[in-house]
Amino acid sequence: MKRNYWPLFFIGIFSFVFSMIIWTIVSATSVPVSEDRSFLQTYQEVDDNYNKIMNSNIDFNKSYDLVFILNGKKLPLSTEDIMYSQRVLEKYSKNKNLLNVGDNQLEIMAINKDTNEKSLIDIDLVVTKSSKNDKDVVLKTDKFKNIENKYTTNFSIDEENNWNITGMFKINDKTGYIFLKTNAI
Repeated sequence: MKRNYWPLFFIGIFSFVFSMIIWTIVSATSVPVSEDRSFLQTYQEVDDNYNKIMNSNIDFNKSYDLVFILNGKKLPLSTEDIMYSQRVLEKYSKNKNLLNVGDNQLEIMAINKDTNEKSLIDIDLVVTKSSKNDKDVVLKTDKFKNIENKYTTNFSIDEENNWNITGMFKINDKTGYIFLKTNAI
């Protein structure tokens, strides 16, 4: 009588596939997960409210000129970098090399377009690595020195990496959002 080996072949393939499924689940659960906090919200909240965030920026820019100076470079209240991958930024970004490994200085002012006076700002910023959030630098209003509504602070970055600067500025009922991708050198 001839032996039929097809059932053993089927059992072997099934066992291999089942073990690969188990290995995938174990590998995936052992990797740390960092939640994206663009604009200090979950990605679901950003997805649901993206148009509101962009319209809020337009309204903020109609009322105020935000002066955002990082290590001597003046930057606009911008969210354009959110559309770019890190590789694209390395080639085309205007925001390359903004951060220093070590000390960094940040100055922020908001000038009312109607009165031409500096306004009080509620600041909520995070400087975070693009891949992990274990070295986040949280910069809230209380971390800034306020001298005549000019906010200044110093913070430290401890490694060369790609970094995101994200957050919001609130003045009365207006909120401006910022999202910059850069790197530390």
